[in-house]
Amino acid sequence: MAKATSGKCYVYVNDRRVGYVSDGQKLASEVRAARRNGMLPNELNITYFKKINAVHVNTDFGRVRKPYIIVEEGKSKLTPEIAEKVKNGEIDFNTLIRNGVIEYLDAEEEENALVAFEEKDINEDTTHLEVDLAGIFGITINLSPFPEHNSLARHAMLANFIKQSEGMYATNFNTRFDSRAYVLFYPQKPIVTTSSYNYTAISSHPSGQNFIVALSTYYGYNMKDAIVLNKAAVDRGLGRSMFYKTYGDEERRYPGGQKDEFKIPPPTAEGYLGEHAYANLSEDGIIEPETKVYEGDIIIGKVSPPRFLEENLGARGLEERIRDASTYLKSGENGTVDEVIITELTGATKLVKIRIRSLRVPENGDKFASRHGQKGVVALIVPQEDMPFSETGVVPDLLLNPHSIPTRLTFGHLLEEIGGKTGAISGKVIDGTAFDKKGEERLDEYGRVLEEHGFDRNGDEVFYDGITGMKFKAKIFNGIAYYNRLYHMVSNKMQVRSRGPVQILTHQPTEGKARQGGLKFGEMERDVIVGYGASLLLKERLLDQSDKATVYVCKNCGNLGYYDYIKKVKVCPMCGGNNLDAVEMSYAFKLLLDEIKSMHIFPSIKMKA
Repeated sequence: MAKATSGKCYVYVNDRRVGYVSDGQKLASEVRAARRNGMLPNELNITYFKKINAVHVNTDFGRVRKPYIIVEEGKSKLTPEIAEKVKNGEIDFNTLIRNGVIEYLDAEEEENALVAFEEKDINEDTTHLEVDLAGIFGITINLSPFPEHNSLARHAMLANFIKQSEGMYATNFNTRFDSRAYVLFYPQKPIVTTSSYNYTAISSHPSGQNFIVALSTYYGYNMKDAIVLNKAAVDRGLGRSMFYKTYGDEERRYPGGQKDEFKIPPPTAEGYLGEHAYANLSEDGIIEPETKVYEGDIIIGKVSPPRFLEENLGARGLEERIRDASTYLKSGENGTVDEVIITELTGATKLVKIRIRSLRVPENGDKFASRHGQKGVVALIVPQEDMPFSETGVVPDLLLNPHSIPTRLTFGHLLEEIGGKTGAISGKVIDGTAFDKKGEERLDEYGRVLEEHGFDRNGDEVFYDGITGMKFKAKIFNGIAYYNRLYHMVSNKMQVRSRGPVQILTHQPTEGKARQGGLKFGEMERDVIVGYGASLLLKERLLDQSDKATVYVCKNCGNLGYYDYIKKVKVCPMCGGNNLDAVEMSYAFKLLLDEIKSMHIFPSIKMKA
């Protein structure tokens, strides 16, 4: 933006220029004073930009704003008397805003503010004071203990993992019919909590468990982000959950008085699958609760009228034709029928919903994450007798690679482990709120409690190898951390295909698990195979297992021909000859030749003699 003419300070309201004043700094000060006195709405924000000599006023929606305590003449307007009234509930937060004690600033007006973290930091230039240092982070980040000790990138990951975690998402989950739901067995409240965790009452919807975590390698199995779990802990219910999937269907009505009907399809129905396919269904065509079902099993039997009206009547016009429109379990899914409901929609249309449940026990490939963005995939589940153990016989639930802490800059994870260990020993909930005023005193307190109970103040312990029984030369850091099990599970992603459906246009395999599709082998994968010089493997992936097609090529003109099964002769439609050879090529290449011909270009394939 160009600098305003000397003496003219342009004023912009919601980025539209509305006029100018001679002194922008004075205007901003007067508007702020009027806002604090209640003469202007507190949603208004004003900023004076000295470099460009312009004033920006913002009143629009969608601005992120943050509350600050107003500081005037070097003193905070939130006096001890007012703070005591707030604490006793005599006045609320909105009263402080109306009385000009607290105001909201947006990102632009913060440019004109000098904010002090604490009252002792206030000087003559200070304009505002932080309400609470933890407010620098949002609610989501404050759910993690000691977040100020973690890298900024981990905060974004933490927010993602909280959304993906399994837990008690609703207390009435057994009466709900959500399309997909995950319920964790034995969810726990974390030992190390924060003020945000307590204020938001998230403890009523816990989403994780307290794991005993040791920072140790295990014969190379927990390289990088991989983790190793204790099999005995898994058998006791660590990370175990239930997966619910809801299927549904309804009896639709069609023009002409036709409608669907729930029942076991008769053998005369189009698409009838045989008597064995409907063996699990009741007389009304609906499966019963507690029936075990597997991939491809019919769970709702339904017949529908034909798609086109002319198909409706049989050869003599006496018999009405129907087709099988049953609902079946999708590929890769299995479980037990948990509950069935039959109800009616408006217009007396029958609706059926069936909830399938399946147990999910942690297995190799499942994903876990701490509250510090430390995600990991299970690489090995080890019998308890082979796990390392401490002098007191404590066996960790999870082994985390020690390299994952300094490389990810998640030192809050270490603090949580020490805090969790302290809380477990002392029987207290530990406060891990960000920017706690006690600061370094917290670590000294944890160390003192640990030493009182015979532990190393830094959380290190002597460990023994469960396989050899030998004592490790180095002490191993261990403690208790709150871990979430994420809904990314191997059992939901397992996909196998040898032969299956292909796309009509390209003759290549379909994409996606739901369509029994293949996995993509792209250009970068191709480059790897080229680099290794594995030409036969490349041919197998890109031709044999993809869209291999045998076409006839004319030796005379190079055009594609066909085989006339009536005359039992190969024919070239271009030159009329019958001197053609069968050639294997990718169907996508054959399609390319056809598309080139559509542009009146004749591609010719030259055959060797």
